[in-house]
Amino acid sequence: MRSRSHFTGVWLSDTEYRQLMQLCKSSGLSASAMIRKCILGETVKPRPPDCYVELLRVLSGIGTNINQLAHWANGKGYVTQAQIHDAARFAREAWELVRESI
Repeated sequence: MRSRSHFTGVWLSDTEYRQLMQLCKSSGLSASAMIRKCILGETVKPRPPDCYVELLRVLSGIGTNINQLAHWANGKGYVTQAQIHDAARFAREAWELVRESI
């Protein structure tokens, strides 16, 4: 069953239609979703770039690596220089992805 029970058709000029399609393209929303958000006064943000998926993967790896380092340090009382260099390498890789996405 539909959650919305009312349909409204809207006639748009060419300019209005192009503007709506541009908003849909940049946000990743359908025309219906875009119009509903506008009616409700919600802010529509552009869809994040595709490279953000890779950035989130790298950041997750950094978090995992740092967590492993902390666990190792708590258990053994020290962390090796190589482990610290690995964590720093992950951080540099993430920073490069952030710079590329801006």
